[in-house]
Amino acid sequence: MTAELDPNGTEPTIGPTIGPTLEPGIGPGIGPEIVPGPLGTPPPEFARRRECGPLEPATMPSGDRVSMAVRYEDVRALLASPASSRNLRIPGLPRFVSGVGIDDDPDALINQDPPEHTRYRRIMQGTFTPRQIEPWRPRIAATARELLDGLGDRFELVQEYALRLPAHVICEMLGVPMDHYERFVQWTDMFLTTSTATEQARYEGYGDFMAYAAELVAQHRLSPGEDLIDLLIQARDADDRLSEGELVNTVFSLITAGYETTASMIARGVFRLLLHPGQWDELVADPSLTATAVEEVLRFDGPPASAFMRRITEDIDLPSGPLSAGTVVMPNLNAANHDPQAFPEPGRFDIHRFTHHPPNPHVAFGYGAHRCLAASLARVELTEAVRALVTRRPALRLTGAPESVTWTDGLVLRPVALHVTSAADA
Repeated sequence: MTAELDPNGTEPTIGPTIGPTLEPGIGPGIGPEIVPGPLGTPPPEFARRRECGPLEPATMPSGDRVSMAVRYEDVRALLASPASSRNLRIPGLPRFVSGVGIDDDPDALINQDPPEHTRYRRIMQGTFTPRQIEPWRPRIAATARELLDGLGDRFELVQEYALRLPAHVICEMLGVPMDHYERFVQWTDMFLTTSTATEQARYEGYGDFMAYAAELVAQHRLSPGEDLIDLLIQARDADDRLSEGELVNTVFSLITAGYETTASMIARGVFRLLLHPGQWDELVADPSLTATAVEEVLRFDGPPASAFMRRITEDIDLPSGPLSAGTVVMPNLNAANHDPQAFPEPGRFDIHRFTHHPPNPHVAFGYGAHRCLAASLARVELTEAVRALVTRRPALRLTGAPESVTWTDGLVLRPVALHVTSAADA
């Protein structure tokens, strides 16, 4: 998940996808020409495009080709522009995936433009302020410790820790029984992690998932409590509240982004830290460095999902060139976070990069009006997940060669499994 900056990138105002980021998206491996580098590093194609074709078309999973922005300044300009629309429901526009997709739902926050989007976020913003999220930190930290204390010296980190921690957190925050965890796995795998689901299966799964979210909202209306769903039901701006469709979509996004995308960042972040044992040892010696280290994890490995495509509604000039009205473009956050014009030596992983005066803020949570609403929650989860590992399992390391790690092949990129040991004498 992931405190939210205002559209100018200043101080937090309020993070499934999931965070959760409430506005999940796509992984760095987009089409056949955008292939991740070794050990989950960014696609080498990004560097070529930044130099030679910063707005060249790229192939989406649907087979459609759209312009892709890969430079930091272009991506920020696109995400901040009022001419950058998320309404892609006009017939004939390029599709990200074939068949039904999140782009098709007009009630989804990520698909709305002002003034509807402004209203939606204004109602919800108080729910995700750092002040609202910070009281959850002790419980999240305790859950991370409890999960680790239940494991032996050797364990598989992705399934037994990275996935389970955000599942526990989102179930507890939403007031959902933990035994529903397997449903979350099935649905989020279908939408984000695997590429094997058919269009019909995705359509049916989407319907089932939305029906489940609607059932949760109905249950909380009948038996109100103090869970996050109850806060969303009560959220209002003067006399304005979320519609039923908006409520259901928010719960859907919290589950989807709050589970898989946060889990993916934990898995990717720990893997990256273990590839740099000197920096891991620094965190072990001084766990107070964890919060700053997490910002470099987010820059280097985030987001596991990227921003959505945008439709340009009027001619605009980006730093790298013009885009005409009607153009559909993909702003690539991962590429922007590795732009050497924004981050010197972007391929160097450095947990001290953001310690004092960072060169630029990373865009792992997006930028502008659609910046991740639940960024503060994502930061807390990722920070406490890493802090628990460096304090509870200081000798942690991979049991096999890093090159042997396999990666998911869907819309979110993360290790399938990470076999580790924390035995000091292993």
